[in-house]
Amino acid sequence: MWMLLLLPFVGLLWVPFYNFVEPSLLGFPFFYWYQFAWVPITSLLIWLVYRSRTPDSDETR
Repeated sequence: MWMLLLLPFVGLLWVPFYNFVEPSLLGFPFFYWYQFAWVPITSLLIWLVYRSRTPDSDETR
């Protein structure tokens, strides 16, 4: 599960991969909305890793 935390790092590390103007989304160039899309994706991945590592409250009783 910890490997999921590498996805945002790798996805944003190689800038030439997403350094484009088109396709635009709501007037924003691809460069900006690609980076912004990683914010909720990263939050979801962190939550998934956290939930997988934290025991449920029922199991700790």
